[in-house]
Amino acid sequence: MKIQFNTDKNIEGHERLETYFTAELEKSLARFEDKITRFEVHLGDENSAKSGVDDKRCVIEARPAGLQPIAVTAHADSIEKAFFLAADKIKSAMTTVFEKQKAH
Repeated sequence: MKIQFNTDKNIEGHERLETYFTAELEKSLARFEDKITRFEVHLGDENSAKSGVDDKRCVIEARPAGLQPIAVTAHADSIEKAFFLAADKIKSAMTTVFEKQKAH
């Protein structure tokens, strides 16, 4: 399972964040490891230097083998909160997809 990170120019400390978020994603999505070829995580700050409510964005895209990509988006007031919201959403979405697939 490969995890690819992309950040916009407004996100600082992306190497530290990448290491931490990779470990968290691997831990929380380990049960899908054999079904997913790649995860892409996109982190961004929509308002750049200006502050705003829920202006941090995290998009997580999962690439399941033999299926269409699954993508979720979360907004929050910090990158960490946005990441964990998106991680919960992708976990739920993948659970639904694979349960439906198993039922057929």
